[in-house]
Amino acid sequence: MPSPAHFRGTVATIVDQPDDLRELRIFHKALADVNRLRIVKRLAEGPATVGDLIDTVGLSQPLVSWHVGRLRAAGVVETKRAGREVLCQLRPNVFDEIAQRERVILGIAGSAPVAAIGQPSAPSKPPKPPSIEAQ
Repeated sequence: MPSPAHFRGTVATIVDQPDDLRELRIFHKALADVNRLRIVKRLAEGPATVGDLIDTVGLSQPLVSWHVGRLRAAGVVETKRAGREVLCQLRPNVFDEIAQRERVILGIAGSAPVAAIGQPSAPSKPPKPPSIEAQ
């Protein structure tokens, strides 16, 4: 007999998932791996070959190529083949585009920008100067 978790997972796959939410899921799932994040971080510095990425992340060529494929499928990375070399680069403005689309899809398009994680938000009022008591 299947476990309750297996049953819930099966039911979840039967439920019709909207295409726009599936698109966001693919993007976030592509970035949910530390090695792929390391690849993105390296590509933020500029285009790189798969060989360069192998040196950066320290994984085998097939594994780096697989990770690049996941990033390409999510629309994060573009690749060009030049002979035996594959040149990879981040798609221009991909993160801005996804952030804007995500706000629209999730219904938060008109909200104010959120402070970065770990950064304090700006105070609503400036702090009062300490009072000076007469002696």
